Amino acid sequence: MPDSPRLHILGADPSSPFPPLASALAEPNGLLAAGGDLDPQRLLAAYRHGVFPWFNPGEPILWWSPDPRVVFDTASFRLPRKLRAALRDSPLLLRADSAFATVIARCADSPRPGQRGTWIGAAMRRAYLDLHQLGHAHCVEAWDGGALVGGIYGVAIGRMFFGESMFSARPGGSKVALAGLAHLLAGWGWPLIDAQVANPHLALLGARELPRAGFAAALERLCVLPGRVGSWRATVGDLPVQALLAPR
Repeated sequence: MPDSPRLHILGADPSSPFPPLASALAEPNGLLAAGGDLDPQRLLAAYRHGVFPWFNPGEPILWWSPDPRVVFDTASFRLPRKLRAALRDSPLLLRADSAFATVIARCADSPRPGQRGTWIGAAMRRAYLDLHQLGHAHCVEAWDGGALVGGIYGVAIGRMFFGESMFSARPGGSKVALAGLAHLLAGWGWPLIDAQVANPHLALLGARELPRAGFAAALERLCVLPGRVGSWRATVGDLPVQALLAPR
């Protein structure tokens, strides 16, 4: 009887390399490695390599690279027609990086089928807050006056954005934040948002599947381009949601 595939265990050094993506398990889809830590150096290397962490609090860190990968094309992102109509007279404003800690906390407290909100434990929060302080993790938020109604956060490297999680405090809030992110990135010449794994919600918003090899090739091209390290708050300002309705 053939031996089961052995999972690669990462070394203690944050610079220790990840194994080739082709060595990831087929079941569970994309499980590549275990161990290591959430040091910023290791996290950035993981994303550049097409890998992300996903694990239950209190369990070993697991690293994933599923095949296929799910992405959004920023230039062609479109909100559902009903929501677009509702935004024509909406007072909502879009901001970036004005409430990162709140966005990640709200994502962690918002369990939804097919999304990893409940997987965001204390160690994950600290790691992404560290990346935010270093200028590599960002969020886009939807505001109604002083109320935060939706948001999305993730990691930016070069001209690639790796989405991690999003939340809604009212219907459509996360969709508006995601559309705002796509709008900003398209304007900056960033073509893709990584959405990691498929679920029906993402499919309804136009996410598509990309073979893992094609995703890795896109990363090699996009992650070395000049990006936007540091806070995006002043760059984005207070953007009315009606900007999402303008034709590109």
